[in-house]
Amino acid sequence: MKHFFLTTLVSGLLTLSAHAADYKIMAPAAPGGGWDQTARSMQAALQDEGISSNVQVTNVPGAGGTIGLAQFVNQANGDPSQLIVGGYVMVGAILTNNSPVTLEQVTPIARLTGEYEAIVVPAASDIKDMAGLVEKLKADPGSVSWAGGSAGGTDHITAGLIAKAIGVDPTKVNYIAFSGGGEALAAILGNQVTVGISGYGEFAEQVKAGTLRLIGISSDERIEGIDAPTFKEGGADVSIQNWRMVAAAPGITDEQKHAITAEIGKMAKSATWQKTLNDKGWADTFLAGDEFSKQLNKDIESTTVILKEIGLVK
Repeated sequence: MKHFFLTTLVSGLLTLSAHAADYKIMAPAAPGGGWDQTARSMQAALQDEGISSNVQVTNVPGAGGTIGLAQFVNQANGDPSQLIVGGYVMVGAILTNNSPVTLEQVTPIARLTGEYEAIVVPAASDIKDMAGLVEKLKADPGSVSWAGGSAGGTDHITAGLIAKAIGVDPTKVNYIAFSGGGEALAAILGNQVTVGISGYGEFAEQVKAGTLRLIGISSDERIEGIDAPTFKEGGADVSIQNWRMVAAAPGITDEQKHAITAEIGKMAKSATWQKTLNDKGWADTFLAGDEFSKQLNKDIESTTVILKEIGLVK
């Protein structure tokens, strides 16, 4: 009996350690941006909370995540240890890049976070507020250069929506796409562009340090803890929220999908993850399972309409 109990216990522990899956998370962008931050925050939470014993993060930048997505679809098929982060930016990039690989070819697991778009200028800029930016855009839209993420992503869509809202042709927006948040930040701080646009978290440290001035945020109402007026207050009737997700490989079983979803759900409720959300100013918009799949399909449809309106998709 004692021997049987010991054997069962050892067997159970081996099963448990095998279940504490090792994960490889792909951030389909350069280091420093939102997807990279999301992947590395997941890595920390999964490991610190004991959900996974070993989590590796890899970066595959380019074309709004579609280069990484194609590599993931082709190389991770059937492998439950492989995850990829993505989000609203990827939805737009797939459409604008006419990507042969789409989100229909991965296994959506959950929407993790939401983040409002922020517009910043260098501290020495003559643009003091959102109204000043609106004035400059109306006078000569091409004279305002925007540094943001990939073409067709949330940053680009937001710039186009702002132009449209103030009566400027969105196709005249002088948008410069960067594959990673670090590169865009360097261009803004180096005064190579007029304004920067991205999720608030990517600019928070520089805003607090006083090297960048935050002139607007894309929420409906002012956000507690963020000292910035909304775009609407500055004369541009636009509100938009970027979101980020995690997906698993194509070709995994339903059992594997449920196991991954359970572990990501546990991570999302953990103290480590909740502290990360608070520290980075990310909203907790966790949504998993069929509900997330339905919402993803709706977002793909609405993004197609927006990109056609601003001239990025024919």
